[in-house]
Amino acid sequence: MHVSKIVACVALAASFAAPAAAKQGDVLVRLRAIMVSPNESSGAVLPSFPGAGVSINDAYAPELDFTYMATNHLGIELVLATDKHTLSGTGTLAGVGKLASTWVLPPTLVLQYHFLPEGHVRPYVGAGINYTIFYSTNASGALEAAVGTTDVSLKNSFGYALQAGVDVDISKTLFLNFDVKYIDMTTRATLTSGALVNRVDANINPFVFGIGLGMRF
Repeated sequence: MHVSKIVACVALAASFAAPAAAKQGDVLVRLRAIMVSPNESSGAVLPSFPGAGVSINDAYAPELDFTYMATNHLGIELVLATDKHTLSGTGTLAGVGKLASTWVLPPTLVLQYHFLPEGHVRPYVGAGINYTIFYSTNASGALEAAVGTTDVSLKNSFGYALQAGVDVDISKTLFLNFDVKYIDMTTRATLTSGALVNRVDANINPFVFGIGLGMRF
């Protein structure tokens, strides 16, 4: 069954259910499956590889978020997730393939506006801040075979986040959630091979697409 038909069936079922009606003081907890899709661009790997850059792959992960409804329309959401990405060479480093891997922890705090808090279908938009931590970053075997033992580090990132989504009732307390976020995320990768230090600046700027279940408390 196509996703559009599933959404239509859920919406039809929701029309006969009592609304979950988010209101002031409620806590909404959502568990989503997400796809993190970097909208990346990078500078050159300097000084050794001016004709090279890096690309970053998509990743899939679970995401947990908590929303406190400060009023019937305004919610404050904390988004928690972590996922693993691969950095690959482009240009003159394309033949090396995978350069490194890293785990990404991007806690995000968003202020949301909920348009129809008493409806069965409740769209919302949000804007907030993000702080991204890169950890457990390791050079690949292919990179070390090419340039020797290499230490790789990525600079943490601070930026803004934008969000849009919708909650669709399944029961009085349970709802289906669809969500998309855009995160302003930049980093500088430093590759240290003995006395040789190469650096590359990268704009990651991922879109985060999510679908999941939520519960109102």
